[in-house]
Amino acid sequence: MERREAIKWMLSATAAVAFLDRAAWAEGARPPVKGAAGYGNDPDMLKNYQPGDFWPLVLTEPQRQLVAALCELIIPADATSPSAAALGVPEFINEWVSAPYPGHDQDRVLIVGGLEWLEAEAQRRFGNGFTSLVWGQKSQICDDICYLPKAAPPFHQAAEFFRRFRNLTAGGFYTTAEGMKDIGYVGNVPLASFDGPPPEALAKLGLT
Repeated sequence: MERREAIKWMLSATAAVAFLDRAAWAEGARPPVKGAAGYGNDPDMLKNYQPGDFWPLVLTEPQRQLVAALCELIIPADATSPSAAALGVPEFINEWVSAPYPGHDQDRVLIVGGLEWLEAEAQRRFGNGFTSLVWGQKSQICDDICYLPKAAPPFHQAAEFFRRFRNLTAGGFYTTAEGMKDIGYVGNVPLASFDGPPPEALAKLGLT
């Protein structure tokens, strides 16, 4: 199965899964975002904003490295595009969980707690941090949490973390130019001329 087909399947298969109780996740996994009220007025579209310009970023350097390793595992590089980690998806996830908006605080609890669980599980199974594991060891851990309906009860909360993290990874990846190209999306491209919809599309709609 091609990567893009696998991603589509995983997203559709998990779309209807109910959220678990995020408040029951790891103690202390709710790092505060102080002095941040959000974008406020429309940002200056001519300014090149840098990460952290709008609100403090909450992920530590070890957490950012762990996020990058997990992004690399979920969407690795292939013949058509770079990996999610190479396209800035870890930075997007850091911005997302740091944002002072409704819902983001819940994702922050889930993601930060999940990263702590992932690191602890790597140490428990292999005696090493997750980023230092070989590909097969990382996959072995993620295989146990990659699909919530089939996850064993001890892994349910970790599987909810992985579901949300995977969706954020896919969302970040497939909104880059390289990700759009990977699935064949050709929108938002200026055309020298436009002759209307193709005859095949009109025929399918019964408009020919």
